[in-house]
Amino acid sequence: MNREMQKKIHKFVQNGMYILLDINSGAVHVIDEMIYDIMDYFDGKNDAEVTVLLAGKYPEAELQEALSELHALMELQQLFAPDIDVPPTFKQQGLVKSLCLMIAQDCNLRCRYCFGDGGSYGQARAVMSPETGCKAVDFLIEASGPRKHCEMDFFGGEPLMNMQTVKAVTEYVRRREKETGKEFKLTLTTNGMLLNEENIQWLNDNEFSLVLSLDGRREIHDAMRPDVGGRGSYDRAVKNFRSCLESRRGGEYDYRGVYTYLRGTYTKNNLDFTKDVLSMNDAGFDILSMEPVVLKDSPLGFTEADLPRISAEYDRLTEAYLKRHREGRGFFFFHFNMDLSNGPCVAKRLSGCGAGHEYFAVAENGDLYPCHQFVGREKYRLGSLDEGVTDKKWPQYFRESHVLNKGKCRDCWARFFCSGGCHANADLFHGDIRQPYEVGCEIQKKRLECAIAVQAVLKLEK
Repeated sequence: MNREMQKKIHKFVQNGMYILLDINSGAVHVIDEMIYDIMDYFDGKNDAEVTVLLAGKYPEAELQEALSELHALMELQQLFAPDIDVPPTFKQQGLVKSLCLMIAQDCNLRCRYCFGDGGSYGQARAVMSPETGCKAVDFLIEASGPRKHCEMDFFGGEPLMNMQTVKAVTEYVRRREKETGKEFKLTLTTNGMLLNEENIQWLNDNEFSLVLSLDGRREIHDAMRPDVGGRGSYDRAVKNFRSCLESRRGGEYDYRGVYTYLRGTYTKNNLDFTKDVLSMNDAGFDILSMEPVVLKDSPLGFTEADLPRISAEYDRLTEAYLKRHREGRGFFFFHFNMDLSNGPCVAKRLSGCGAGHEYFAVAENGDLYPCHQFVGREKYRLGSLDEGVTDKKWPQYFRESHVLNKGKCRDCWARFFCSGGCHANADLFHGDIRQPYEVGCEIQKKRLECAIAVQAVLKLEK
């Protein structure tokens, strides 16, 4: 048996199904137990050996038929597909496609797991000036070169604490679009405390996609996301989120690539996070995500000892998700949404979000960092809007830090789905963006198996 060929596949059992993934092509096959056993030995050239090894368990005729089917998949390059090579463009300087603006390095909540030190990112609390925000627009237009489509995220802290700059930058974006032919997609992330009828309408009129932060059940959310006075924020946030969603539901905003979704975070205090996902859905929200917290040396963070319980909880979430779909009460869960027939392009599969070379964060003072999570980590300051990118080493290093250049990723079955994981998390735990955060990897792999199974079930039950 050729062990190198075995590295090209991943097989697993999820929701009672035997599933075979061809890693390089991304092809997913729902198989029976016999083929599942065959794939312990089969390498594409050893049919006789496989037949002998499994002769005592399965009839020879059935084994031969199964092997014939596997060879047919090989001819279609859906089994043992060729390895993916690094595109030549990765050796060139990348074009910037997206910026994250730290509109307010301040916040009106004090989330207990906040990676940004309550919105300040370890710096003095401050907000971005309209002038700095408009400079960022010009920087992106210049750095994006011939690319037509650009993206800009308004982030914090809480960006609605600085609506003056949000409005000024948006107005400037729309003017520069007309002057340059560029098209900007705008997104704003908010905790909802400052949403009101006026700014909701303004966000709608200006075609903002919205990421709304909610952590599930009231008791969980209030414990994790108190305001500056220590009071819970759930009731105020949900009230404002509902008003926001009702202003968009059924309207034209659904048809222009504009989305609105709730994003939650689970910690060690709510490892029964299926209840939180369902609570968000029961509160009237249908587009959801729930992310594992990433904390080092914190009682709220995870260790390897938590992985069995997290894995079992994803099994429960998968069952609950499928149950609601079967009952006609289905919802969109970000991490279960996968296109198993037409996945992302090779560059995306290799490098993921593009932090540090295609995507930068702009601090409130105009300094440039690889992404919003790196803000305040001075080792990674890349330059500023006034100077441009003065540190040429880091952008190229980030660009070359794809899965084929990461030792632990190179032979991992999930590499072309997670694209090597989050650089900021790797740096937090290891001080090296090429050494992935191991606990996060295991959570990601379990979640991917659940997502693959969900998509297979939904397709089979159509």
